[in-house]
Order: sequence, then structure tokens, then C-alpha cells
Amino acid sequence: MLITIKNKDTLIIDDFIFKCAVGKKGIKTHKKEGDRTTPRGNYSLGKLYYRADRVKKPLTKISTKIIKPKMGWCDDPKSKYYNQEIRINNKIKCEKLFREKNLYDYLIVINYNTKKITSFKGSAIFLHLTKKYKKTEGCIAVSKKDFLIIIKLLKRNSRIHIN
Repeated sequence: MLITIKNKDTLIIDDFIFKCAVGKKGIKTHKKEGDRTTPRGNYSLGKLYYRADRVKKPLTKISTKIIKPKMGWCDDPKSKYYNQEIRINNKIKCEKLFREKNLYDYLIVINYNTKKITSFKGSAIFLHLTKKYKKTEGCIAVSKKDFLIIIKLLKRNSRIHIN
């Protein structure tokens, strides 16, 4: 199963076409931490995280994990935990996963720079929710309704092609 991102605002999976948002500065081949671009390429998908206090466990074939209040994703390129899920503390700069806003009620990790992690190459690239399709810091965002359709179509070996 392949998800394709096309024209900076279209997500295609099988015969389904969805509106989406990407990074504020578009899609870029050589992404860098904080450049507000979405990385161009072909990536596997990681776990689907969800807020069990707000939403139901999603119906999907990919691995799921409940977002807890102290969960974060390290975006500090100088940290040994860079681009990994962490337990939040004051010493490590990170993206909080347990948020007041609903953007991360559901999110899927896009496995960009997650295997052989390279500092400053970019971190915390997710497929997450949006309400108004506002451009992101580098993630891909879709409506909740569309996200719930997408996750039903995904298989464990699904990939995303960002072009």
C-alpha cells in the first residue's frame, strides 16, 4: 500500500484522493532541522499514536500506542535521543505529543531520519490532524475524517511517497 503526496496539497491512496497540508516552505530533498519543509522521498511508516482520553482506539492494521502526558519526540539535534520518542523532562528539547490542541489526537510517525539518525537532518515528521489545512512545520496534515479512512486502508508494510 503506497500513500502518495502530490502537488503539496493532495494525498492519494488507492482510488482515494484527500486534501492535505505540508511544510510552510514546501517539499525539499535535503531537509534540515527547523527549515519548515517536508522531506521529499519514499518512507516506511511507524506507529500510530493516539490520545485514548479523547478518541477511540483506531481500527487499523498498523501498530498503535497510547499517548501519555509525559510523552515527547526529541527535536534537539545535539541530544543522543534526537528524533526519538522520549519521556519529557526539562533537560531535553522536544515536541510534546500530549497537547491541548487536537492536532496530535492521532498521528503516524513517518520514518524519516529514524533508522540511521543524522543530527540536524530533521525530526518529528508525522502524518497528523488539521482543521483548516494550515501549512505545517514539516509534517503532513489531513482532516480527522480523512485520517480515519486512511488508517483503515493501511497495512503494516505501507509506505509514503512524498514528491
